[in-house]
Amino acid sequence: MSKKIVILNGSPRPKGNTSALVEEFKRGAEEAGCTVTVFVLDKMDIHGCKGCFGGGKNPDSPCVQKDDMGKIYPVYREADVVVLASPLYYWNLSGQLRTAFDRLFAVAECDPNYRNPKKESVLLMAAEGYGFDDALGYYQNLMKHLGWKELGHVLAGGVTKVGDINGHKELKEAYELGKSVVAGNGL
Repeated sequence: MSKKIVILNGSPRPKGNTSALVEEFKRGAEEAGCTVTVFVLDKMDIHGCKGCFGGGKNPDSPCVQKDDMGKIYPVYREADVVVLASPLYYWNLSGQLRTAFDRLFAVAECDPNYRNPKKESVLLMAAEGYGFDDALGYYQNLMKHLGWKELGHVLAGGVTKVGDINGHKELKEAYELGKSVVAGNGL
């Protein structure tokens, strides 16, 4: 059974190390028969959440703010799997990714009990160092709160400059994780 996958790429570098992980994951998932849509968040006009609780009135356009999140909402609603891809910035996800993810709350507002749609998830991260503990903890707590099933993660440390990730085992891990998503078991 193929799955619909949305990748939220929070890297500002379209050819960077995080994007290389995204491309390998996408290649594996597409080879396994999945449909994959990638959003490069840094290239989009996405404003921060206002915390207004004014969304959820229209499932086709759930947020009161009208910006490029309008492109993401329909794909997100239909997706079986949400991939969060980010460089590690100050021990956490990038601002681009956090901003877009916060805005997904408008979809939860469409439910009278503010329930988020059930999804499966993957985390892809690249960093200069290896201090992923805080980001991984945040991600796991977020998935627990949302009630989403974690399928796995790939954390590539020691990659700073564009292309540093070339030859690293994490690229193969991202590809294999993409291929395994169809089964819903992750790695």
